[in-house]
Amino acid sequence: MKKRNNSKPVSLSKPYPHIISALDQYYGILESFEKNKENIGESRSSINLPKKLKILITTFWEYPFVGGLQNYIAALKTGLEAKGHQVDVIAPNHFPESVVKNLKFNIGKNYKNFYHKRYGSYNERILNNSCDLQLFECMLENINLKQYDIIHAQDRFTANVMGRLNERYQKPLLFTPHGFMTHNRLRFNLIKSGSVEEAYYFAIDRQATTAAHHIIILCEIFRPILKKLGAEDEKMTTVYTGIDFQALERKPNTDKTVITCVSRLRPRKGHKYLLEALSQIKNQFTNVELRIVGDGEMREELENQARELQLNDVVFLGKRKDIPELLSQSDIFVLPTTSDTLPISVIEAMFAGQAIITTNCGGIPEIIQDQQTGLIVNPADSEQLADKLLQLLQDETLRTKLADNARSYAQNHLTISNMVTRIEQVYFSLLRKEEL
Repeated sequence: MKKRNNSKPVSLSKPYPHIISALDQYYGILESFEKNKENIGESRSSINLPKKLKILITTFWEYPFVGGLQNYIAALKTGLEAKGHQVDVIAPNHFPESVVKNLKFNIGKNYKNFYHKRYGSYNERILNNSCDLQLFECMLENINLKQYDIIHAQDRFTANVMGRLNERYQKPLLFTPHGFMTHNRLRFNLIKSGSVEEAYYFAIDRQATTAAHHIIILCEIFRPILKKLGAEDEKMTTVYTGIDFQALERKPNTDKTVITCVSRLRPRKGHKYLLEALSQIKNQFTNVELRIVGDGEMREELENQARELQLNDVVFLGKRKDIPELLSQSDIFVLPTTSDTLPISVIEAMFAGQAIITTNCGGIPEIIQDQQTGLIVNPADSEQLADKLLQLLQDETLRTKLADNARSYAQNHLTISNMVTRIEQVYFSLLRKEEL
């Protein structure tokens, strides 16, 4: 989407009442904060059901961009457009930089004054996020949201913004979380338990969950987390991520067995456990090569670890764009992640007909059933991973069975067409409810 020219002046609106309520509770403020309620839109019961929809997808991150979320949005947009729908995507980088810069300065000054006056101080991270929420809302004031049949927020932040703006328009609003939000940040000590940041971000999570008329979840692991935030079972639909992966013809290796790991080199992806596992069984096999595909902050540390463990057949390929070609040359795919939702790399490996070993993190066990479509190990367990690796290295029949089952499952359940069709059905079901 091209950057938007905003012809009308943008006004600064009030802080989000649900956020201030959460902060007031944290700081012990009893003075009520006046909510700015308005409903100037038509009633939702007056909506006529169109055959082709005009859909707005929102994201708090840059778009287009290289990344899992952006790839998901692009696939959803392309798939819906192939069905004849009109799809717009709005992201913060779509607005003029000069307007954004000036507006953010003014919003920041207002929020600093507000937080200082009400609480006597401010948290830098909360201040920045509050400004970004307000900025996104202000920029959207110049867009006619009434024109859309469906609004689909792809993160908790734009779900908050669209929820407030949607008080005027009463459009069906959907929310798709792509991560475990505050729940996960607490788990990995990115937010301190009992802190003001916990109060703030849980308020964001709860509002995103309750403001949406329906939630599309990427896997069932989201369901209990969202229910604790106020979501109802009947208002959540699980739709697995679909991809368009052009698998190439397999090129069997006659002189060696190739293990491939495709992932960013970051701590939670668990590469160090894969290297530890290989070191434990390296004397029990010959002619095995591990190819690590991807880049990131862990690269130097992992290269040093491979040298220290005397793993001579580990190759770091860096970031690559020829994943289908690399997987066509591979026999076993391993993703030793310690925290994930539903990794695209595992889905790609399924389409590529790989014998897969991965962990029971997030939604992975929903598509990789142990001994059926792959092998499952506990995260951070290098001994168990070593045992499973050795099992596949020694049993070509098992490798073939797992690879064939994984490919079949992916072709039946994990295509873009299947994903888009199911989401489209949710859109129409919401519009039909509005007519009743």
